[in-house]
Amino acid sequence: MFENIETPCYVCYEELLEKNLKILSYVRQKSGAKILLALKGFAFYHLEPLVSNYLDGCCASGLWEARLSNEEFGGETHTYSPAYKEDEIEEIVKLSEHTVFNSFSQWEKYRDKAVGKTSCGLRINPQISCAPVELYNPCGEFSRFGITKKEFRADLLEGIEGLHFHALCEQGADELQSILRGVEEGFGEYLYGMKWVNFGGGHHITKEGYDVEKLIKLIVDFSQRYNLQVYLEPGEAVGWQCGVLVSKVLDIVRNEMDIAVLDTSAEAHMPDTLAMPYRSDVEGAGVANEKKYTYRLAGNSCLSGDIMGDYSFDEPLKVGDRVVFSDQIHYTIVKNTTFNGIKLPSLAVVKKDGSFKVVKKFGYEDYKKRN
Repeated sequence: MFENIETPCYVCYEELLEKNLKILSYVRQKSGAKILLALKGFAFYHLEPLVSNYLDGCCASGLWEARLSNEEFGGETHTYSPAYKEDEIEEIVKLSEHTVFNSFSQWEKYRDKAVGKTSCGLRINPQISCAPVELYNPCGEFSRFGITKKEFRADLLEGIEGLHFHALCEQGADELQSILRGVEEGFGEYLYGMKWVNFGGGHHITKEGYDVEKLIKLIVDFSQRYNLQVYLEPGEAVGWQCGVLVSKVLDIVRNEMDIAVLDTSAEAHMPDTLAMPYRSDVEGAGVANEKKYTYRLAGNSCLSGDIMGDYSFDEPLKVGDRVVFSDQIHYTIVKNTTFNGIKLPSLAVVKKDGSFKVVKKFGYEDYKKRN
């Protein structure tokens, strides 16, 4: 399918995306929770009709995501930001069914602009660390996210209708159970007066082996205990394993080993492989020396560390061969850059009927406008 397409290109499979959405919809139906698409992880709005069939809306991290939610996705829009700007807050409130404030100082500053126009909430920090990588730990030491128990002000809750927390990173129901215990220990007395609670993101619901039934039970028990509406806002669970990044070999150089230079970039097009870090699978490839021919796959930028890793193949790579990186839809399109003037990958969809369609191409103007 990819032999003749222009590279680099992100390709999303509708069928695989819908498989994830059906699992999330099942959780909604069985638990009574509302599930929002986290635009910070998956903002591929060309697939909005499919996403909107299964989810309740989107969560946004600021004005532009809130606008995208309203313009392209519909449903509810919930917005949270570590700090809002004065010249944006009124529009954010207008666009958002829920607006969550990160601190009491922000809440006091913008309360009069928000109350009565949006359902106001506060982000809390249960100070329980479960994230496997400190870079992605929202409850780590000195975190700027949310209000700790020590800093919480019960006297300033008038007008607040919900509490929000986010303490997971691609994790399971067991970790959520631990987080919920901490939330109840620290903030349970305040939950009785709320209309809703948002469990945040990081729930790896669509990953094989995730205990969906336990998640449902946790949600039902929690919502019944405090008589409130539960929201979840997974990012990776929507786009998990539903697409690839297709690249092409531009050259093969030798320096103690064979190095294949591609027309894509780990730094620019799949940054989490360097930041998380993690190793993306490559279709048809194994780890180094597992198969007959081993190559280091490298990006086409000037960054020395622009390396995807060492992979082995049954046949030798040739200039022009396609190299397909798996699971490159979530947290890639939303984070990619034009570093070094490297072309942004096109966006394409494989429809459920098997047809292939490029829905977006990027050119020089996209690079120029960012500088």
